Order: sequence, then structure tokens, then C-alpha cells
Amino acid sequence: MKIVVCIKQVPDTAEVKLDPKTGTLIRDGVPSIINHDDRAGLEAALQLRDKVGGTVTVVCMGPPQADVALREALAMGADDAYLLSAREFGGSDTYATATIIATALKKIGFDLVVTGRQAIDGDTAQVGPQIGEQLHLPQVSYAEGLDVDGDYIIAKRQFEEEAHMLKVKMPCLVTALSELAEPRYMSVRGIVDAYQQEITVWGFDDLKNDLNPEWIGLKGSPTNVFQSFGKKMRDPGTLMKDLTPDQAVEAIMAKLIERHII
Repeated sequence: MKIVVCIKQVPDTAEVKLDPKTGTLIRDGVPSIINHDDRAGLEAALQLRDKVGGTVTVVCMGPPQADVALREALAMGADDAYLLSAREFGGSDTYATATIIATALKKIGFDLVVTGRQAIDGDTAQVGPQIGEQLHLPQVSYAEGLDVDGDYIIAKRQFEEEAHMLKVKMPCLVTALSELAEPRYMSVRGIVDAYQQEITVWGFDDLKNDLNPEWIGLKGSPTNVFQSFGKKMRDPGTLMKDLTPDQAVEAIMAKLIERHII
């Protein structure tokens, strides 16, 4: 069984700041991590491989420094890794990104493709399904349970009032929720081995036979970000200490009256 997991290196949102003039993310100096949903998808893929055999390949599109995310995936247990990195890929929106990744996946080959539901830096939840559409694959989105039965994938989707169990014949694509699997810890041996392992880097020239330059980068991106903005933090409130019950009630009532709530 050949499983390909698509991961993305994203800025740690706890450390992200926005440029007040441009509304864009300030990434300089911000630590990067593997997207949470992608890590869960990788763990689920590793568990399937351990159960039925096969290989797990990780694919990441990004700048050269995204190899750090791939080495982390290798340290977790992935068998090999591909980095898709080129100037021509810069500025790609979700559609162009999916086009590039789908082209690479055709060249790599697969039985199952696993992606995260969405990336924490964009929250579009579009790339996974777009890859599936471009590869003409049956797909299951929002999976929080995953198993294999012969040539079929068994996926669980949880809704508010019911759960769906779906049986899908491979090859297929699954987008994973972070609840799908708890990512394993990297061992010291795994980390050492990961930094000794070679990562295959593909640029535009490696994919150009099947990739039209008009389909990628800014030129091939039909969407643009109009504005980004940070979440406004709530008032932390007032801490009232060393009050008797009667004093606490009086203080709370005074605050409610002050804010015209009562």
C-alpha cells in the first residue's frame, strides 16, 4: 500500500503578527511547525502502514527551509520525502497549489492520498479537495476515523447528531481532522536518521512536461487576498481578591450598573 501524505509548514499562529499597513502576515522570525491537521493525517497514515504494510511518502510545497517540516515527518516514521520548491510556484493560491501538488502526485504514484482538512494560516480547506478533483479521485473530507479493508478505505465522519462510516475504493483521497490520530513523539534515533536521509527536491523543470506555467504562481491564481486581520482579544476582566461574599456581590452589581447591563 503506497500512501502519500501532503503536509504544509505553517507559522505558529500563537506567534504570528500582522502588518497594520498591508494586512499581511509577518513571517520573519516566527517559528514554523507542521500544520496540525496534517500531523494527524501523517500519524493515521503511519498506523495504516504499520497495520497492512507498504510505504508512507510525505510531500510539501514551500521554500527551501520547508525541508525542516519534512525531516520532522521522516523522524516520525515516514519512508521518504519530496519538497516542491521553485520561484515559479511563488504566489500560488489554493487552485494553483493544488495543480502543482497533483502534478507531483501523478509522478510519484499512490494508492491513498491524505491531506489535512485545512491549514491554520489560511483556513480555506480547499487544497485537499482540489487535489482530489484534479486527480479525478473519490474523496472523503473531515475524516476523524480511518481504517483499511483490502482495496477499500473505511473512513468515519462525525456530525452533530450522527456519524457516517464510508467505504471507498482506492485510489482515493482523505482530508483529516486533527482528531483523526494523536501524533507520535519523535525518537532520538528517528531524528538522527531523518537528518541523514536525502529529501528529493522537485522544481518547475522536474514537472514542466505536465505543468503549464500559465496554471501556477500569481499568473495562474484566480484568487487574491484582499485583507487579513487579527482576532481582537477580549478584555481580560477584573480580578477581585480578598472580598467577603457581600463585598463581592456589591462590586459585581456596581460593574453591571456601570456598563448599563442592569
